[in-house]
Amino acid sequence: MKGEYETSWATEEFVDVSLGDKRLDARLVKLCDRFSDAPESPINQACRDWAETKAAYRFFQNENVDIAEILGAHRCKTAKRAKNHKMVLAVQDTSYFVYTSHQKTEGLGKMSLKKGKNVKKIYSNGLLVHTCLAVTTEGLPLGLLDQKIFSRKLRSHRRRRCKGRNPHDYLPVEEKESYRWLEALAKTKEVMGDTEIITVCDREADFYDFFKFSCQIGTAVLVRANVDRTIDRNSRYAEKGVVKLWERMCQHPEAGSFTINIPKKSRTKHSKERVARTATVTVRFGAFHFNPPRNNVKHNQENLPDIEMNAIYIMETNAPHGEEPVEWMLLTNVPVRSFDEACEKVLWYCLRWRIEMYFKVLKSGFQVEACRLGHAERLARYLTVMSIVAWRLFMITLIARTNPAVSCSTLLADYEWKVLFLKVHKNKTPPEKPPPIGDVVIWVAKLGGYLARKNDGPPGTIALWRGWKRLANLTEGWNLAVQI
Repeated sequence: MKGEYETSWATEEFVDVSLGDKRLDARLVKLCDRFSDAPESPINQACRDWAETKAAYRFFQNENVDIAEILGAHRCKTAKRAKNHKMVLAVQDTSYFVYTSHQKTEGLGKMSLKKGKNVKKIYSNGLLVHTCLAVTTEGLPLGLLDQKIFSRKLRSHRRRRCKGRNPHDYLPVEEKESYRWLEALAKTKEVMGDTEIITVCDREADFYDFFKFSCQIGTAVLVRANVDRTIDRNSRYAEKGVVKLWERMCQHPEAGSFTINIPKKSRTKHSKERVARTATVTVRFGAFHFNPPRNNVKHNQENLPDIEMNAIYIMETNAPHGEEPVEWMLLTNVPVRSFDEACEKVLWYCLRWRIEMYFKVLKSGFQVEACRLGHAERLARYLTVMSIVAWRLFMITLIARTNPAVSCSTLLADYEWKVLFLKVHKNKTPPEKPPPIGDVVIWVAKLGGYLARKNDGPPGTIALWRGWKRLANLTEGWNLAVQI
């Protein structure tokens, strides 16, 4: 939100970017500033005139604009911010960006499959975005550590079924789509250096190769279990003396109970609505040996080891009527020796919701699925830029909750917060020192429709990005007035 006459946040964020042309570097910075000032706006409305709009379209069309270079510059800044914290969570997740209605857009992939009224198979067209978001243990997002944007290609019928077997039975992990989880893990480890990092994932990352690779490179992971697998086998084909994961954990005594916050969830085609509430859960934990799957294709190439893991099983026993009880089985290679350490891991997993909120900001706030660029490669460049801008607005939303006393001078120029102060306080004299960020975020949210009543919760992202847009218009008017 810095003004035209001071260094903008994007200038500082991309100070080390090199797209091969200084004009491209400058265009990237200007685009980030424009999209920051105008959330919810398409490219032509975010840009100030037709010349800027044409330059923006040329930027996304330019094959010399390397996504890896843009993301790499931002990743280094994220790692630098992470060094100020003792421990950081690297939250991975994949989101589908649907462009089915954009029939002229080329290069899109087939995604989710459903049945139509008169058609047996209907595929959604779009792109998959796999993101790794750095989050502090207090819940503040620090930036992206990795992102992969790709289109899914359907396998041929012959490859989908080979001698009646599933592809997962005969394909190595390097040839599977799930390899993206391992790639993000490796890049996170590479960029974070000596910073203590815990990778947190949902159930899709629950597979042997992911845990095996995390042990090979020496990085900590926390994953919600998806499969009630057989554990503690003495041999590959052992049938006697074996036990299932859930059965084993139920044999452990309850270590205690505590409460967690369950966030609100809107109703979708795939899930029902959930109200925000607190849940009291019981906790069990214990160690086990994660055995390699019998059908892993690498059995013939190497000796696949058993992996020493810890499981944390939490269960809500008295869920409200009509609400599905909380039941999580969390797997980690981090030691869990006490009830407090088990609760710590559960709270880490609760922060996984930050990345779902982040994707909501990107889709609902910036409305990136409405973009009508003509090719998937152009959309990928656009999504990369918007992902970084969306992170910053998401961070501003949460920084007032995690550290409200920080000075607003790190986010706003002097004349920006003064214009904001005068607007909100009806022309009272602004203070000499910049106000704290907690107050400024409330003022911005008021510009976006937030009422700030006594019983109102903290402002949400929608009110904030509308407030930022209005503040940008106010400061632009001030800039024009002082030039007269």
